[in-house]
Amino acid sequence: MPNSIKSFEDLDCWKSCRDLRVDLSKMIKKFPDKEKFLLADQIVRASRSVTNNIAEGYGRYHYKENAQFCRQSRGSLFELIDHLIIALEESYITKKEYENVRRLIDKSLALLNGYINYLRKVVEKDLQLTNNS
Repeated sequence: MPNSIKSFEDLDCWKSCRDLRVDLSKMIKKFPDKEKFLLADQIVRASRSVTNNIAEGYGRYHYKENAQFCRQSRGSLFELIDHLIIALEESYITKKEYENVRRLIDKSLALLNGYINYLRKVVEKDLQLTNNS
């Protein structure tokens, strides 16, 4: 882990996903009341799951486990895309709102994939060192 990373809060992927979660929280406040405990609740749960899993993985202190939790976060990001498609189809959000949030999700996915690749490379390097010992 780079020396500048002292907490999961320092990870760019976590920061991006936190920003996404905050934006989604604001967006769903305008959903119709009938969706407050349906689609809106699912969006809240999925967006929280993204950052929660990055944090939990970081706290495991094992690169392989960390990567597994990050893959779960990635799955929740894709779940959010589906929820947003539903919100768009139901006219709870505009096309522009969808596109703006989709850009945030794509950015978060790119950062998260980069972090997962970093973790994978560290695991591979550790395996090589172990095998060469």
